[in-house]
Amino acid sequence: MTTIAELELPADEFALWETLDTLPDARFEVVQVVARNRNSAIPYLWVRCDDLSALSDALENDPSVEHVTLLEELDGEFLYRMTWTYRIRVLIHILVEEEATVLDARGGDGRWRFRVLFPTRDSLATTHDFCEAADFSIDLKQVYELDSTRHGRFGLTESQYVTLVTALELGYYDIPRGIDLQGLAEEFGISYQSVSERLRRGHRNFVRNALGWGSLDEED
Repeated sequence: MTTIAELELPADEFALWETLDTLPDARFEVVQVVARNRNSAIPYLWVRCDDLSALSDALENDPSVEHVTLLEELDGEFLYRMTWTYRIRVLIHILVEEEATVLDARGGDGRWRFRVLFPTRDSLATTHDFCEAADFSIDLKQVYELDSTRHGRFGLTESQYVTLVTALELGYYDIPRGIDLQGLAEEFGISYQSVSERLRRGHRNFVRNALGWGSLDEED
């Protein structure tokens, strides 16, 4: 079954480790990455950094990076296209050997965090075994499977999915509201507190996985 996994890796075991070490406050968000061959990968990524000059110098001196191109600048964030050629064995294994897809990747604060769509659960297990054999400090944070319903896509439990959809259908999100929390509690036959917590957890999972996945800064 198709599986989504959230993985974490120390920054010093992956690309851009020297840039992240030089600029500890910088944050990297990969929007797309493809493997050009078994030795290199081409990511497009946003970088949040206060000092473009220092960032440019760090990227130029980073041994994992080649062919850096600044594509866009927007309010302190910079869109780059670059080529990674060093310390990307995990990424190449995921993209080439397992034919998986990197949905999101973020780097900063001494670590990289990935959300990966694996074609099968076995391909995730193979990746985990590969990392252990190669002495990578991979940390498997969360795993969820896509099934015949849509809730797995956004990391929602079935009860969270049903609660959100029911709230939408009954007008909880309308202005003015067609139903309040007490009405939803009565609809599900559970307490006010329970339906409130289910909604909040559902909102958090949905927003995290659909929009703001994997923030490396918990306060963001």
